[in-house]
Amino acid sequence: MSSLPRRAKLKVQPAVPIDEFSSFSELSSASEEDDKEDSAWEPQKKVPRNPKQPVCKESKAKRAPRGKKNTLKTSDGLEGMVIKELNSSVLIADVDLEDRKNKLDTVQTLKPAKTKRKNSAQSPSAPRTKKLKVEETNKTSNFKSEGNSTEIPSTSTLWQGACKKEEDEDDCISGQPPLKKIKTESCPQGQPVRFPADASNATEEAEMNWDIVQVLSERTNIEPWVCGNIIRLFNDDNTIPFIVRYRKELINNLDADYLREVQQTLEELRAVAKKVRGTIQKIKKEGKMSECLLRALLNCKTFEELEHVSAPYKTGSKGTKAQRARQLGLEEAARTLLENPGMLNLLSYIRPSVKGLSTLQDIETGVQHILADMIAKDKETLDFIRKLCQNRYIAIQSSLAKVSSKNVNEKDVGKFHLYQNFSCNIRNIQHHQILAINRGENLKILTVKVNIPDGVKNEFCRWCIQNRWRPRRFARPELMKILHNSIDDSFKRLIYPLLCREFRAKLTSDAEKESVMMFGRNLRQLLLTNPVPGRTLMGVDPGYKHGCKLAIISPTSQILHTDVVYLHCGQGFHEAEKIKRLLLNFNCSTVVIGNGTACRETEAYFADLIMRNYFAPLDVVYCIVSEAGASIYSVSPEANKEMPGLDPNLRSAVSIARRVQDPLAELVKIEPKHIGVGMYQHDVSQTLLKATLDSVVEECVSFVGVDINICSEVLLRHIAGLNANRAKNIIEWREKNGPFINREQLKKVKGLGPKSFQQCAGFIRINQDYIRKLCSSQHTESAGSSQRVAVTSPAGVEVTSEKPGKKKSKTAANVVPKPDPLDQTCIHPESYNIAMRFLSFIGGTLCEIGKPEMQQKIKSFLEKEGIEKLAERLQTTVPTLQIIIDGLSQSESFDFRTDFSQPDFKRSIVCLQDLEVGTILTGKVENATLFGIFVDIGVGITGLIPIRNVTEAKLSKTKRRRSLGLGPGERVEVRVINIDVPRSRITLDLIRVL
Repeated sequence: MSSLPRRAKLKVQPAVPIDEFSSFSELSSASEEDDKEDSAWEPQKKVPRNPKQPVCKESKAKRAPRGKKNTLKTSDGLEGMVIKELNSSVLIADVDLEDRKNKLDTVQTLKPAKTKRKNSAQSPSAPRTKKLKVEETNKTSNFKSEGNSTEIPSTSTLWQGACKKEEDEDDCISGQPPLKKIKTESCPQGQPVRFPADASNATEEAEMNWDIVQVLSERTNIEPWVCGNIIRLFNDDNTIPFIVRYRKELINNLDADYLREVQQTLEELRAVAKKVRGTIQKIKKEGKMSECLLRALLNCKTFEELEHVSAPYKTGSKGTKAQRARQLGLEEAARTLLENPGMLNLLSYIRPSVKGLSTLQDIETGVQHILADMIAKDKETLDFIRKLCQNRYIAIQSSLAKVSSKNVNEKDVGKFHLYQNFSCNIRNIQHHQILAINRGENLKILTVKVNIPDGVKNEFCRWCIQNRWRPRRFARPELMKILHNSIDDSFKRLIYPLLCREFRAKLTSDAEKESVMMFGRNLRQLLLTNPVPGRTLMGVDPGYKHGCKLAIISPTSQILHTDVVYLHCGQGFHEAEKIKRLLLNFNCSTVVIGNGTACRETEAYFADLIMRNYFAPLDVVYCIVSEAGASIYSVSPEANKEMPGLDPNLRSAVSIARRVQDPLAELVKIEPKHIGVGMYQHDVSQTLLKATLDSVVEECVSFVGVDINICSEVLLRHIAGLNANRAKNIIEWREKNGPFINREQLKKVKGLGPKSFQQCAGFIRINQDYIRKLCSSQHTESAGSSQRVAVTSPAGVEVTSEKPGKKKSKTAANVVPKPDPLDQTCIHPESYNIAMRFLSFIGGTLCEIGKPEMQQKIKSFLEKEGIEKLAERLQTTVPTLQIIIDGLSQSESFDFRTDFSQPDFKRSIVCLQDLEVGTILTGKVENATLFGIFVDIGVGITGLIPIRNVTEAKLSKTKRRRSLGLGPGERVEVRVINIDVPRSRITLDLIRVL
């Protein structure tokens, strides 16, 4: 049984130095040494049954000498690239493509052998023993003793340590030795299975004529070494929250938004490469592939380039003018014109009976079309014209469509009055302007075009004649005229439309991405609104004819009472008594009003009662919250399951109240796009929007953390590494076996493998006070029980012997889990060993976590030694050590959402008539867009702060550091600078952020 994993371990280690980005560069031919080494894995050699593994020694002996430690050799112009570092060199060595193929072959070879061994096993407990062995291997690799000189405690450190000890290890992987990688990542049960799909992706990307790391770096303006690390992290199925918190040194401290941008760009490049391969296979199948066409396809980096090159070869296409000329045999004449024009005699191609060859003019036209096609698909020519356009004034223009007045509503036409005679440089145009122009064009209200000046065309034609497409020998004037016409035709008919498509596609793509990112930033700000715990709240869903729905919830979000009152039907005075009675009975002094229909009237009603001190002795305040998505949620299956038998209208009132008490827990129940804090969200890619918003929700829930013993299934499914099925299995395990005592018990949940545990463990909390009470009560009960006998092992672990007749467990004794105080912190289990050593350095104990004594000890110790030296002593990185320090310093009730704004509680109302230019008000940001910030100043309509008035000097240092700007929920002080009553518009100037 042991020979199998050892053999797999050897295959992970390549015998030659590993190229960092070998999986993304062109395929290189395998060396003779690799062939010899590969032959050792053939089935007839029966390597799996050889316990000595002589191949390992040979592979080590064959290792080529290394150069400088920090120099990374890559193909396609990346040679000599230096891996940057935070503490020391951080790089990720990737297994080359040949070894990936060998691993796949090895796995397939091992399957029959594994089956035979499984069938011949005598003991039915053999698989269980094997699984237990895997778990023990995982434990020992994570919790090694301090005396071990080769011990690298955390996964984060292992990445770094692998780079420091390249002489000793061939493969740098995510914090695990090769044996553990094979068992935990690729085959959790230690059984050989097919390797992840990223091996084939590497093959696919390597076939392109561009390096994916370099292109990714150029498009995102991020260093190549960071892009390489990010690619490998995503290939290993790491989530964004996990990478941002626990792998900071590998991504150079990028935030989640940057990481999402890189991920989206990477997916685009892979999609282009995938489509290129599909196109190549299709054209090869039709027998139309040529060497020139293949090169042009492999040079494509965007869908527009691919469309330009492959359009003539689409099924059903009648073919281009150049293709028809080639079918007539004129390609030889076109090439002769460029290479040896003196030998060209166009009269010899005349065929009076053949259409297209009947006259000399037809032949000249055919040659011209072939030359134009060659020019338009030449990489050097396209690169020149693109570079030329970068330095010239290229304008995008829009005007009113001629047929718009007949088919479109005049009201819709008026919305685009700013763009009916619009022109702007493509380098200066704003993202929201592009989205507005695109919407007008889709509605057939606007006509849009890209204007490239004639100077670009003239310079391009001159360059072609004098440089790239100049005939190699003297050409007669009539032949030069054909060449001139070909260049002119190529630019006008082929290159100009391509450039227009590229410019508009790039502008639209950037605008959509920025719009989606803005939506994501607004959503994050809304989800991280400071909760208001410990209050009894009354939620009000306003309405006219059907009344205002009321719901009173307890400080623990339990529904205490629901009711309906009719405030706007002449019964307001009688209903006031009922509301007062409810508030006094439940000791509720906070009213939460939804901002939907009749919100303004309901707000005025409560403000009037509060100003008259009607609810005395209660000091009642109210706030307005967005009820976007509440109606959709109230009729959803989730709401029906959570509040069975309750009227959907009353469920909306409950949801409105809970949005103030715990915004994150309530808003995750609603599909993000229904929350309504975006811009042009219906005009952007819905796939991109959904992926981004889901990622933002996962990021927010993970960073806040959840108490696994009390959180809902809906909240749990948004934790990094979990999904709906895993969250459901965790809840079922909790209901069946009782509360989780420590994080290690998560490994017992069905469907939660080592990779999922690695991703989610750091974001799951276990309340230690609750666990201590539970353990003490269980200990009291078990002490008086006659059916179970408690035994204490020398290590202090409680072991119980089960009643006879029960199913035997995996081990001889059932180990009762013990609470671990570190489980209440943000410290990842992979770093527990470092945390314990850090505590021994400062003289602290686990009982002092989060207490002032611990904070004082950490502060004084860091002042003496410094965090860099301490990280060196602990053999870890500074970011990992900082997480440990934060985890030990923060109290158990710590919530970083307290840094964000709370709802704005009010006692009075302001009317539009009360406003005048120069009035200074406080308000709450409702929505942030690319052109301005919408602020609720309490007058029934939102005011707009133009984006030009939001300067960095007016933002607080905290906002600058968070790079969030302004988002929903922020409280701001503004000055009124314009009031347009007929159009219901208020223009504001930002004074400061409160």
